[in-house]
Amino acid sequence: MRWIIVNNVKVLVTGAGGFIGHHLVNYLVERGYWVRGVDLKRPEYAATRAHEFMLLDLRRWESAQMAMQGIDEVYLLAANMGGIGFIETYRADIVRDNTLISTHVLEAARTMGAQRLFYSSSACVYPQYLQNTPDVTPLKEDDAYPADPEDGYGWEKLY
Repeated sequence: MRWIIVNNVKVLVTGAGGFIGHHLVNYLVERGYWVRGVDLKRPEYAATRAHEFMLLDLRRWESAQMAMQGIDEVYLLAANMGGIGFIETYRADIVRDNTLISTHVLEAARTMGAQRLFYSSSACVYPQYLQNTPDVTPLKEDDAYPADPEDGYGWEKLY
């Protein structure tokens, strides 16, 4: 495969093996960015187009440091996530894992000189009463407060 790099920006996409991360890697590569993808697993649907792909467990501080080496921009998409049955069964594990992932990636970005970081949130941070009517208006960031998110994942995405 031939890549054309049009700028010197090195990008890290965590969660690059998932659906959104896989598509984000493709988007960035097509625009000339050098991309390192990181995940616990390889992409499920198609081979990655990342220039470098690392299988790492970002719950571990050392893995976050390895992932961040030489990186300018970070897209923090990595999370322990699943369907509602998984979430209800493993709620405490999910909160612990996602707190470790986010904290390690944020701290590695800060200490290792990344210039920009994108943190993806979730509709789960918004109170359900704002989303339960057919005439719901588009939500904005301020609508998440006063905080009344869905249990577990919604709270984790707020902090």
